[in-house]
Amino acid sequence: MAGIRFDHVTVRYGNHTVVNDFSLEVRDGEILGIVGPSGCGKTTLLKCIEEQGGLVLDCDEIYHELLETDPMLLAAIEARFPGTVENDRLQRKKLGELVFSNPVALADLNRITHSAVKHEVLRRLKTKPELAAIDAIGLFESGLSELCDATVAVTAPEDMRIARLMKRDGISRAYAEARIAAQKSTGWFREKCDYVLENYGTQADFQRICQEFLEKLMSKEENPYEY
Repeated sequence: MAGIRFDHVTVRYGNHTVVNDFSLEVRDGEILGIVGPSGCGKTTLLKCIEEQGGLVLDCDEIYHELLETDPMLLAAIEARFPGTVENDRLQRKKLGELVFSNPVALADLNRITHSAVKHEVLRRLKTKPELAAIDAIGLFESGLSELCDATVAVTAPEDMRIARLMKRDGISRAYAEARIAAQKSTGWFREKCDYVLENYGTQADFQRICQEFLEKLMSKEENPYEY
């Protein structure tokens, strides 16, 4: 990948700064964006990347870390949603009540959080190894896909996903089905991504598929996998 360079970038939401005077140059390397619906097996692929010495960036985890460490993010959220930050702590329940039934408010929150997370992802990529992966539910919506050399969708048959969710999260079949129904379709992921890894067998089977994919990708084969 060609290097990424930012010089003195500032991102503001209204009168509040989310990212201030940010400069960075990321050296060349392979950056993958990883997406897929719940229960598809993304964790197996991410573990394979880590086992090959790759850097895995979990954007949900990064967001929650920033809520504890980034005062500019909290200030931007409080400015847009007054009363949702008390004693430097985000009041998640109060914020949820404001945004999740209001598409405009939710879009505003996403713009604020996506900017902060993207800034942190870029900072962590500054010293990235030869291989890195960005794990983000909103990979395309946030603009993080623009940082990637390739995007990879992990998919699995719906019945298998339901069974995995029930076992992993201890939920009923009806609740697992409802969660899946609320997410983007497998077809959406197939259309958006450069590569699709099908997880239709055992965990060992899929681990082997992931390892082969990564080996071919890093060997710079023109088409590391076709499905």
